[in-house]
Parts: sequence; structure tokens; C-alpha cells
Amino acid sequence: MKKLLAVLLCIFVLAGCTSTLETEKIPVAAGHEMRVHFFDVGQGDSILIESPNGKTMLVDGGVKGAGQQVVSYINELGIDKLDIVVATHPDADHIGGLIPVLNSIPIEQFYDSGKVHTSQTFEEMLSLIDTNNIPYNVPKTGDSITFDNELEVKVLNANENASDNNDASIVLKVTYGNISFLLTGDAGVALEKEMLLQNVKATVLKAGHHGSNTSSSQSFIRAVQPEVTILSYGKDNKYGHPHAEVVERLQAIGSKIYATAEAGTVTVSTDGVSYNVSAKEWSGAIAEKPKMKQDVEMISKDLIEEIVAIKNNGQDTVSLKDWQLVSIEGNQVFNFPNVSLQPGKTIYVTSGTTAREGQNYLKWTTRQIWLNDGDRAQLLNAKGEVVSELD
Repeated sequence: MKKLLAVLLCIFVLAGCTSTLETEKIPVAAGHEMRVHFFDVGQGDSILIESPNGKTMLVDGGVKGAGQQVVSYINELGIDKLDIVVATHPDADHIGGLIPVLNSIPIEQFYDSGKVHTSQTFEEMLSLIDTNNIPYNVPKTGDSITFDNELEVKVLNANENASDNNDASIVLKVTYGNISFLLTGDAGVALEKEMLLQNVKATVLKAGHHGSNTSSSQSFIRAVQPEVTILSYGKDNKYGHPHAEVVERLQAIGSKIYATAEAGTVTVSTDGVSYNVSAKEWSGAIAEKPKMKQDVEMISKDLIEEIVAIKNNGQDTVSLKDWQLVSIEGNQVFNFPNVSLQPGKTIYVTSGTTAREGQNYLKWTTRQIWLNDGDRAQLLNAKGEVVSELD
């Protein structure tokens, strides 16, 4: 009897061990190579994915001036069509370069955040999509994008109703075997907090908003735990990107950092098991944001009411004739009429549906200009010199 119980106990233990082994994750075998190119487009984003089975996906295209360079990058890789193009959100430093792409390369599917913007760049992009009869899709959070049967492409965020362009960003997590890429667009810290409800852990992170401290919160970085982080920004940019606190957070968790501003295009190759980065690690150089103190300067930019306040801090009256207020990302310009700004006084340039004029208010347009917290404003004097900048 004791022998029988011993045998039964042994069988039970072995069965339990077998069950435990069966629930363990089966190791992933190395497959075909996948390559993800983080193009050097200056102060902007553009990412090309070459899947294991030769499919292609372009995520953003940088500024319009970088578009032809993006086309050249793609052509040099021997690619004559794009299976999918994703415009993460309508900021000009993400969609501007897609204009030359749309004019040069056949596209099978186009994914857009659905966030409407009134910039000329955005309208031109939509017009080209329509003219070229490209299927147009607006994904939702939680969707999976069909791309390559060896990959999982999950949409962690997409919000066409967001009040801000950046919060509308399509955020993608692309997984191949044991290796994953998190592409965050310009998603800000509030959006990052929402995404923590999902599995954001990834091998490679494209840091949000070019390394700005408006993204890459400490809690988010800790949750992602990236082994590699790509910073896509322009050399000597005026924003001070990447911001020191973001770099410190990445270094604290031991992430290797690569920057397009230093290395040029950064390519990550993987077989689903291991990966290789075709660039030198970032040296740690952070751009210093220039400080400008002028008698006339922009003192505020109301993103909701669309009002820019400009004050004369000097002791002399300043003529604003031939001065310009410029929306950098949207490439939109307001030309001041023949008005003067008295010492200590403030003048307001208004836009959007509630734009007003009269007294110390100047009406620019009824179209939205500043509905984007990353849209930088510049004030230029009659000589074309930048006298004031405001994020």
C-alpha cells in the first residue's frame, strides 16, 4: 500500500512538473530580418519599417523641407512602393515631408489620427490622398493594424477628438518575436499616464516629442524599460531638445541613447531574438536654448482662445509696420498693419472662431492657428530678425 501511494505521489509530482513546463513561454526562434530606420529629418520625425516579409510602413515624414530627403532614403533602399503610411498627428514637423512622398511613391493604405487641422500642409496632404485614391483609415485605441503576419502592430492611442494635436498622436507598438518598438509620436505626459493601463514595455523606444520634457515622464520611462531609446531632433534646435531631465531618466534605467542629430539615420535590425543598432551612442550633448531679451516680446500664447500677447517693455514707441508673427510648424504668417505699440502697452493678435479686432486687438484669421502645444511662435521685426520666440 505504501509503495502504491509512493508511486501515485511520484506520478502526481511529475504531472505537476509537466504542467508547469507546458505553461512556460516557448523560446522564439530567429526569423527573417526586420529593419526599422529612424530617418534624420532634422527637427521632426520619420520612421520606416521594413518587415520580415518585405512589407513597408512609413510613420511620419518630418518637415516639408525634409520630404525629398525621405523619398531619397526610401529609393536608396530599393523600395518602389509603401504598403502603409501613418501620419501620427497633423503637426507640420510630422506630416510636412509626407507631401513629397505622396507625390513620388505609390501608397497602398494611409492611416491618420483623424484630428482636423486648418494648416495648408494638412489640407494639401488630404487633397493628395484623395487625388491618388489612397484608402484612408482612422484607427482607434486598441486596434491592430494588419501589416505582416509575423508582426503585431497595436494602436496604444489614437484620438481624433483630442483638444490638442499632440494628444491625438497615433502611438504604435510593433512586436516581432521578443523584440518590440514603441513609437510615441508627440504624446505628452498626460497621455502617457493613460497608456500605462496597457502593456507599454518595449525593447526600443522612440522618445516622445523629440526628447522634450512635455513627454517621457519618469513613470512612463520606468514602465517601458527601453534597452534602446531613439531621440529624433535637429542639431542646435531652438527648443533645447533633448531636455536634461529626460536624458537623466533614460540613463537612470540604463537605456542606451541614440540621436539622429548626431548619428544621422539610425537603423535597428532584428531577427526577433536579438537586435543591432547601426550607430554610435549619443555623446550627451544637449542644445542650449538661446535666451533673448528684447524691448518688444511675446509674453503669452493662449492655445484655447487663440490669442498671442505682445508687450513693449521698453521706453520708446515701436512701429510694428512690416513686422510678422509666424506659426513655425504650420508655416503661417501674420503681417502686422501700420500700428505702433506704446511703452508698457500690450497688443493682442487673435485667431480662431472667436477672433476679434478693435482697440488693442488685431484679427489674424478665423481659422485655428495655435491648437497645438508644440507649435512655436516667432516674432520678426521689419528687417526679418527674430526678436521673440515662444513655445
